[in-house]
Parts: sequence; structure tokens; C-alpha cells
Amino acid sequence: MNSQVLFIVFIAMVAGVILFRLYTVLGRRTGQERPRDPFGRIARPDSGKVIGLPERSARAEGLDTPSDPLSRGLYDIALADHGFNEAHFIEGAKSAYEIIITAFAHGDRAALRPLLSDEVYAAFDSVIRERDAKHHNVNFTFIGFGEVRITEAVLKKRMAEVTVSFGANFISATTDASGAVVHGDPNSVRGVADVWTFARDVRATDPNWTIIATHGDEAA
Repeated sequence: MNSQVLFIVFIAMVAGVILFRLYTVLGRRTGQERPRDPFGRIARPDSGKVIGLPERSARAEGLDTPSDPLSRGLYDIALADHGFNEAHFIEGAKSAYEIIITAFAHGDRAALRPLLSDEVYAAFDSVIRERDAKHHNVNFTFIGFGEVRITEAVLKKRMAEVTVSFGANFISATTDASGAVVHGDPNSVRGVADVWTFARDVRATDPNWTIIATHGDEAA
């Protein structure tokens, strides 16, 4: 009986030594392994540089693409700009709209300039200059949004263009130097429907969009 116990103990010790040696050889990194990036890239251990593997896309895999122009445009933009998200874009467009119409009403050119294309800025600046020349002031209060939706989207080479229809409500009244109201009503909410086009170079590092066209009832 004792000899059997000793034999079992001996076998267990041998097995333990073998497992330990296997662990020392296989269970440790030697410094030569190629670490894998969880996003599908492989890092070269000799250079420290990252090599981008070919990206898989719906087009490359032969999957169906949207057929209607709006969905196709959004699809193309999302493929070209992986940071593009329709819901986030709409929220950002709403913030930009409120900032711009408020700055326009107050004649704040510094706030307007980085958000508008040269052409659109020139049009806004022209109206502000005209108001200043007449000594008009705008009393403006933004109330909120009605329906806001994307109506057009297109990718032109590396330029993404997204057109948004804004339903908005605010109180606006323009007064002259004497304080008399010459336009608008300081006691009523005004509803407008504006259509603005935003543009961005999808390869640019700057994530901001610029307004390149405006149509509709302006807040003045």
C-alpha cells in the first residue's frame, strides 16, 4: 500500500515538473510576438509603426446599397467619414443654427465667421452693415425648434454636403434709433422654415462643418 502511494506521489511530481517546463516555454512572451490591435491593425515589433489592413466595406463585400438619393448620400458620407453619425449631426446642426441666428441678430461677426463660408458670411455681413448704417437694433430671443430633418446629402469627391430643413421659433423685433419697432413683434413668437447646406472635407482633421448656402426666412 505504501509503495503504491509513493508511486502516485512520484508520478504527480514528474507531471508537475513537465507542466512547469511547458509553462516556462509556452506561457511567457519572448518579446518577439506581434501584438494585435483590437481594431484590426497589426503593429510591427521592429519599427513600432502601425500598418493599416484593408478596410472592409459594404461595397467591397457586394452588399446592397441604398437606392434613394438621400439614403445613398448619407451612406457614402458615412463610408468616407467613419465619425459621421446622422443623429449626432442633426444635434450639431441645431446647435450651429441657434448660435448663428443669435449672432446674426446681435451683429456678432466674430461668432459668425468660423461657421460660414466666405459667400454666406459676406451676405450676413452686408445685412449687419445695413442695420448699423440705419442705427437699427434687433431684440432677439430664441424659443426652440419644430421639425428638423436632413433633406439632401451628397459626397462630391472628398467634400460632403448635407442640407438640413429647420423649423424654428423665436421672438424678434427690430427697432430704430428712437426705439420704435420697424420690423417684427417683441410680443409674439415667430415661426420660420430655413434650409441650410453644411459642407466638410471628409479628409480634413478639422471636424467642424461650414454653412455654404442658406434659403428661407432669415431672422433679422
